[in-house]
Amino acid sequence: MQIEEFNYHLPRELIAQYSVQPRDHSRLMVLDKQTGKLEHKKFFEIVDELKTSDVLVFNDTKVFRARMRGKVLEGLEGPEGIEIFLLRARENNVWEVMARPGRKVQVGQTLCIEHETEKLCGEVIEKLDGIVLAKFDREPEQVIAFANTHGEIPIPPYVKNKPEHLEDYQTIYAKETGSVAAPTAGFHFTQRLMNELKTRGVQFEFITLHVGIGTFRPMKTKTIEEHEMHSEFVSISKETADRINQAKKENRRVIAVGTTTVRTLEGVASSRHPACPPKPWRRRERSEGSLYAFTGDVNLFIKPGFDFKIIDGLITNFHLPKSTLLVLVSAFAGRENVLRAYEEAVAQQYRFFSFGDAMFIS
Repeated sequence: MQIEEFNYHLPRELIAQYSVQPRDHSRLMVLDKQTGKLEHKKFFEIVDELKTSDVLVFNDTKVFRARMRGKVLEGLEGPEGIEIFLLRARENNVWEVMARPGRKVQVGQTLCIEHETEKLCGEVIEKLDGIVLAKFDREPEQVIAFANTHGEIPIPPYVKNKPEHLEDYQTIYAKETGSVAAPTAGFHFTQRLMNELKTRGVQFEFITLHVGIGTFRPMKTKTIEEHEMHSEFVSISKETADRINQAKKENRRVIAVGTTTVRTLEGVASSRHPACPPKPWRRRERSEGSLYAFTGDVNLFIKPGFDFKIIDGLITNFHLPKSTLLVLVSAFAGRENVLRAYEEAVAQQYRFFSFGDAMFIS
């Protein structure tokens, strides 16, 4: 499919620059993916859309201050200023890093961020597609601690004013540090709303996907089939997997809060259980599509035609034109339904993107 098929016109003034307060007073568009019917509500009214038997699955990743201003040490030519954006840690203190401008960075050079008496340095060991690999002089936890002390909140480029506090770009249930962008569908949940949903019997489950370049990397190819997703770290505990599997057996709805949660659940469900290698003489020891404990990388690109095995509903924000996230939502709800809903959202002046309004699709 052509990427242009996932384009739409968005007036710049509809790009939200901050969350409404309280957050659960954002607007909510409800889309029935079977009929295409649309309804307009406030987000706190989602309590009327959910059933006692429903399971809400949240991504509990926590954002850190991943963007820093530093220098490239070039020996005799002197230091050059650069922006360093930490993406994710690999083994042996190596990090995937976006460096801007990238032309200033070459293998063998050193990236350094200095703040008074404290300094963080890493040697560039490889240049890849849009990123570099840099080996830093301390453990990942220490790198994150340094970044949280001296770095900037990694807000998207379309947000012009940086939030004053990291909590302003964080879900209230954020727990596992490692993301360079927030799972923004969760912004709409306040403690009051979560308490009310619990009182009504809605089940909460938590998984982790550390948001990296795979989530926000733009598609630069002509077709979606040519686009390659970068891997992102995900984690699902055995207890969480078992409870979601049980809900599916009981025909209860599993509703993902955010596209990162969708990719985690469907990515793990679509992969082969490590304890069940394929053998021609033995049936699989788990039902197709069931979850299991998993910690590792997922690079699933969900496109139209994808067979959803876990989720029955999706809470999500309004995404950028021609983005992998818009493609994912279109795969779940139908491209025509989604584009028509986006056209209606523009006409009704909904707020778009990270700090914007929400959709509930079921």
